Amino acid sequence: MKKPLNYAILKHFTKVNEACAEDVIEALKDEYGNYKALNRNDVVSALMTAEANGLLEETRFEMDKSNNLKIYYRAHEEGAATINKYIKD
Repeated sequence: MKKPLNYAILKHFTKVNEACAEDVIEALKDEYGNYKALNRNDVVSALMTAEANGLLEETRFEMDKSNNLKIYYRAHEEGAATINKYIKD
């Protein structure tokens, strides 16, 4: 059974050093490409919520070629441990 999209987003951060919303969408599009919520605004919202809940932390930001702000996040040790405790592979 497939994980809910928000779980898959969080779990992605336990497998990479850092990622932005666009990286998450690219990584999950094969499995979740038909989900309406797999878009930049919804993924950014999920990442900001995870940060507010202490699971992720901001690492850096940059402007892309279209002048959109790309914020990168990572799961710190405690956040990754919490994610892995509640979301199994």
